[in-house]
Amino acid sequence: MKNTKVLIVDDSAVVRQVLSAGLAEHTGIEVIGAAADPLFAMDKMQRNWPDVIVLDVEMPRMDGISFLKKLMAERPTPVVICSTLTEKGAATTMEALAAGAVAIVTKPQAGLRQFLIEATEELVGAIRAAAQARLKRLGPAAPAVQPKLNADAILPAASSGAMTRTTERIIAIGTSTGGTQALEHVLTALPRVCPGIVIVQHMPERFTAAFAERLNGLCQIEVREARNGDRVMPGRALIAPGGRHMLLKRSGAQYVVEVVDGPPVSRHKPSVDVLFRSTARAAGANATGIIMTGMGDDGARGLREMHEAGAITYGQDEATCVVYGMPKEARKLGAVDREVALEQIPACILRNERG
Repeated sequence: MKNTKVLIVDDSAVVRQVLSAGLAEHTGIEVIGAAADPLFAMDKMQRNWPDVIVLDVEMPRMDGISFLKKLMAERPTPVVICSTLTEKGAATTMEALAAGAVAIVTKPQAGLRQFLIEATEELVGAIRAAAQARLKRLGPAAPAVQPKLNADAILPAASSGAMTRTTERIIAIGTSTGGTQALEHVLTALPRVCPGIVIVQHMPERFTAAFAERLNGLCQIEVREARNGDRVMPGRALIAPGGRHMLLKRSGAQYVVEVVDGPPVSRHKPSVDVLFRSTARAAGANATGIIMTGMGDDGARGLREMHEAGAITYGQDEATCVVYGMPKEARKLGAVDREVALEQIPACILRNERG
């Protein structure tokens, strides 16, 4: 297999030096250059076009978001954002994701050199995922330090069958790579009156709040980062906070979310498997499960549990996925009732009956 060609665009000489050296040690990744700003980068790219670009946001001459938008309009190329994690920076990174970035790796303002050395494995995983992305105009994963856990680490599987159907429906959505744009497409298409929605989007801690805030400003429905005890209700979408698991619970005649700590499940926290299993237990046939674009298999087993509990289940089709990983794994397990294009998912959410 050919190497993944990577270009690093960052105004920090330290970042360029440390990332270039760190990535060069990994088989299958070839750093073809580094540039201090997008204008230098464009000159290099004309001579040797990269497969993946690692991009900072705040740079001289042209900021990263402007460069990203230009790139996606002219020649879409997978981009991994490597940005400083600040309150302002988080919102900026959300804008970058909306413009087409495939993944984000956060970097601190202090202790940068040591962080970059330690975070190389995370960045390699993001680059390999990005290299598989299929973008439109506008290799093996790194070994885990700990064993890959399933949802048993957070809550046991349901021991009884699906509960009796009620009038209140729950929509559970899981997504990862490419999901920020896909969720924006889906949620902005929903009317103010729609079933309550719970969402896991793989995203680092503190970024989910900015992501939810941005969507809330675009959508008719209310979108916010979930807090422990929040009620799931019509016209509201709750997004699991980065670094925490989110579970659906039944409280009398209502549904609420529980936000808990715990080990990563399917190597993710929040985990789609955890959300889907809890939805199978709490809502049974009152739920609809939707698994969307993403790398890996998180959510596949949980969606099967929802299916077995009587829920209607959908998987995003290959043609409209940025990465057809999670939906593919769910389909292979027999967890998906029907595969649909991204454009059809809002209608699936609003559909009242199986079909």
